[in-house]
Formats: sequence, C-alpha cells, structure tokens
Amino acid sequence: MFVLELTCTAPVERVDALLQDHVAWLDTQYAAGVFIASGRKNPRDGGVILAVGDDLAQIEKIAAEDPFTAQGVCTYRITEFIATKSSDELAPYRQQLPE
Repeated sequence: MFVLELTCTAPVERVDALLQDHVAWLDTQYAAGVFIASGRKNPRDGGVILAVGDDLAQIEKIAAEDPFTAQGVCTYRITEFIATKSSDELAPYRQQLPE
C-alpha cells in the first residue's frame, strides 16, 4: 500500500485551473482499483491519496501522469507501507509482513 502526499508548488489559482483534469485522472485510477481514498489537506496546501499497487515504480508512473505533476503545480512524496491492520471495510487490502 502507498501514501501519496501532494504538495502544491504553485498558487492555488493555477491548481484550481487544473482541478477538473486532476479529478478525471483520479476517477481513472479509482476505476482501475489503484486508489482507495483521497482528499485535500487542511490547510489546503496539497492532498493525500491512499493507493494499492504492485510496486513503487508503478505508483511513481501513475503519479507522473497526474495533470498537477505534468503542469508543475505540485510534487509528490510517496511512502510505501505494509498494511497489516485495517478496518473491516479495508480487509481485502491487508498484508502479511515478509518473513
């Protein structure tokens, strides 16, 4: 599992101009089963996405396709973690620690 933290690097007006394209990109990743939650940070200086994927390279490629990234209005910090506990609703995403 991965935590993608977006940080805005441009004024909010530039971010807002790309918001519709960013949401369409999010919708594509939700439909593909990659993203399981997302939203703005408060204060509004970026956002957070929870994702599942095969490996870090796959998630980095997806993040690079975000219109926010392509247009240079945000950067990503991606953290991989092993989700050994979760709510019942997220049980399908639970993982085992490597031996």
